[in-house]
Amino acid sequence: MARPPMRKEKLPEFDPAEWKPKTELGLKVKSKEITQIDEILDRGDRILEPEIVDMLMPTMEAEFLLIGQAKGKFGGGQRRMFRNTQKKTKEGNKPKFTAMAVIGDRNGHIGIGTGSSKETVPSREKALRQAKLNVFKIRRGIGSWDDQAETPHSIPFAVEGKCGSVIVRLMPAPKGKGLVVEKESAKVLALSGIKNVWSKTLGMTKTKMNMLKALEKALRQLSEIKVADKYKDSLLIMEGGKQREDKTVLTPEEIQEEAKK
Repeated sequence: MARPPMRKEKLPEFDPAEWKPKTELGLKVKSKEITQIDEILDRGDRILEPEIVDMLMPTMEAEFLLIGQAKGKFGGGQRRMFRNTQKKTKEGNKPKFTAMAVIGDRNGHIGIGTGSSKETVPSREKALRQAKLNVFKIRRGIGSWDDQAETPHSIPFAVEGKCGSVIVRLMPAPKGKGLVVEKESAKVLALSGIKNVWSKTLGMTKTKMNMLKALEKALRQLSEIKVADKYKDSLLIMEGGKQREDKTVLTPEEIQEEAKK
């Protein structure tokens, strides 16, 4: 299955000179004491400033997921970016808009966030900010029995995530199969760097927010499950970004050069 077309969201331009860090981690990033996002994620430090991700992941892309639905005959309205809910009060109805954003560099790093507000623009900004603060890395590999690829392009083993009644199970697929998943889930997997995967879902999958949160839990399971050293070479397990021969992570400039080839 071919990868679905993605509408790249234009991110606001980031100028490091105008950034004034407020945390110790931000000061280390701006002074270039920390140059790679994996250094932060490996230590388990909490990211409190979205500018940290802007500086360490200059090649990242953003996409807003279609979690809402317009009113339509027999419930067949068009999918929309915002989930609109209303609260009944004595003064009248108080609407609230919720948006869900995903960021990724197509190189083993992904972040998903949600934001709510009385208006649409603030909810978009909150979701994008939260996605940057929730960035994490995933494992990639070749776990399919009939796969003979030489580079990691899928996941090394099956994982499962649950949110509400929705259960999402991801399974390794051979090279060339594509992302056999739901459309919004395919956007998340594509930005994370996974190119081939099987999936199975159970429960009320029409509730898109629960399904995407279950998908996020499944992706986090890839790094939380312990793997014996003897299987790491056979499954070509790679955690986070691409690495050189000396096991150090490629710089953003080197990633851009590889993308041009």
